[in-house]
Amino acid sequence: MLFSASEEYFAAASRGLRELAPGGKVERIGPDLGCLTTDGTLAEIADATRAKPVVFVRHLTEELLRLPAAEASLDALTAAAGPLLAERVDAGAEVAVQAWVSGKRAVAYGSQELYTELGKALAEQGFPVRRSGAEQVLSAVISDTHVSLGFAGTAHALSDWPGGRVRLAKPAGQICRAEFKLEELFKLVDLPLPRGGTAVDLGASPGGWTRILRERGLEVWAVDPGDLDPRLLADPLVHHERTTAGRFFERTRQRFALAVNDMRMDAVLSAQVMVDAAERLLPGALCVVTLKIGTDRPHDTVRVALGRLRQRYEILEARQLQHNRHEITVVGRRLG
Repeated sequence: MLFSASEEYFAAASRGLRELAPGGKVERIGPDLGCLTTDGTLAEIADATRAKPVVFVRHLTEELLRLPAAEASLDALTAAAGPLLAERVDAGAEVAVQAWVSGKRAVAYGSQELYTELGKALAEQGFPVRRSGAEQVLSAVISDTHVSLGFAGTAHALSDWPGGRVRLAKPAGQICRAEFKLEELFKLVDLPLPRGGTAVDLGASPGGWTRILRERGLEVWAVDPGDLDPRLLADPLVHHERTTAGRFFERTRQRFALAVNDMRMDAVLSAQVMVDAAERLLPGALCVVTLKIGTDRPHDTVRVALGRLRQRYEILEARQLQHNRHEITVVGRRLG
């Protein structure tokens, strides 16, 4: 099966998958694309990836066909796609087609042309085609030397975006690019966020995450010694606490339904901040935290940080998002 991961964290993703599938072999096909050969099914690997979790894997698909560049004409790929799909889905079933490039293109065409031609061919064979939102996904990826076709149920692909590469438009009123991290999480994971109530934003400056939480109706305590965007300061339901997280929790008696943390801090220390913050969260409250990991032994750093978080939280989701560079995003639910 094919998997996608950040180029910088490909080795960490490979290590995580090998731990899930002892005896499995990993082949690197492109800068951010690999192939795992294992006896396990795609569904088993996807479920185990979420449960462990293997945070550096962004996308999975079962590889159905790999053609060398010299043989990977559009005609050859479109001729193969229909029969391969017909073996796996019912006639007339809606299918998402997703195409992308990993590394340098080994062929003359690009991902858009590949998507268009595959879509036409499948539509002619009775498969309604869309870019996303279908229960089944046909993936097409161009690498340095080959073109591969893959298939996955959306539930097992880990992401409904080509190769897990989420692309978001800049929203009106955006304060900072850090907003993309939270917005991407909301696109990928159906979180049971509170509608209204109280939230605390740790490391809030300049206020991008606070803005998003306000859009969802939450009253926000924005904790950061730095400045907030003037638009937020004018909002009576934004409370700027110009202090550190530790000092804030020492003195506040407020209880929160949601805590978010995007502080620039060592991953294990940041996890400990969230453990300490749990006392001020309501039972069952959610937390969202980005853990800054760097590139030195990231697999081990994540293991230790998640272990710390598990002292007070059930881990619901942990993964490296497209908009996480040297960090991962974790969602937890307060225990007790």
